[in-house]
Amino acid sequence: MTSAPTEERFAEQADQIFASQRRDARRFTMGVRLSYAILLLALAYAFSGSSLSLAGIQFNTISLDWTFIRSHWFFIFNGVWLTILLSVLSIALATVLSLLGALGRLSRSAPAYALATFYISLIRGTPLLLQVVFFFLALPQLGIRLSGISAGVLALGLNYGAYMTEIMRAGIQSVDAGQREAAKAMGMTQTQIMRFIVLPQALRLVIPPIGNQFIAMLKDTSLISVTGFVWELLWRAQKQGRANFRSLEALLIAAIFYWIITIIFSAFQAQLESRLSRGYRSAL
Repeated sequence: MTSAPTEERFAEQADQIFASQRRDARRFTMGVRLSYAILLLALAYAFSGSSLSLAGIQFNTISLDWTFIRSHWFFIFNGVWLTILLSVLSIALATVLSLLGALGRLSRSAPAYALATFYISLIRGTPLLLQVVFFFLALPQLGIRLSGISAGVLALGLNYGAYMTEIMRAGIQSVDAGQREAAKAMGMTQTQIMRFIVLPQALRLVIPPIGNQFIAMLKDTSLISVTGFVWELLWRAQKQGRANFRSLEALLIAAIFYWIITIIFSAFQAQLESRLSRGYRSAL
């Protein structure tokens, strides 16, 4: 006789707890948004060129040349497209190299394993900037002349491919061994198992971390500016800043554009991860 009221009481308590959690979540979200707004206002004020006196102490904020900013922001902005193109080409090369490196690391062939580990050790043991400069300036002594874009893509692809090898290897090893054994029992070869069973699942798992690498690469493309022949975002900012003795304003413009594209691609990656996780849960 008392079970129904007890169940109703438990249900009411559960609803109250859920409502309280939702209120806490809303308050937290509003607090974060308010904090962001305050920080952005503080940042804007720091570059407003205003003066503030507190307790007899004069504080002067940074004054920017807005005439220069209005005149040159679009020229700098046009480097965004080349920055994105360099990142796309480099991450494509890095993905292929990381897959080959992961297969080599997992191979029972001594030469394949040695080649993969040697590649990873060499690339990880040298700075990315050195690699960019090497491909652009050192290779001509061997009769190999690469454009600034080719040298940059090759350096970024090789560098990120070495670091992404472990990501790819972990993705391959995360596939349940039982599936491989079942496929082998059905008469599939190792190549077929890898192609049709392991790699499709592994690639699904490594897409989110590869997205993180792509976002990091968006910023590392700035290193290609040292070649002097690639008109990407940082190169354009440096060119206009030095020519007009306004490096502060030019670099701030570039920083804002880097920040914006990073936020955009981070949001896109978050949506991609959400969709992949929903698909994975539904498959289970």
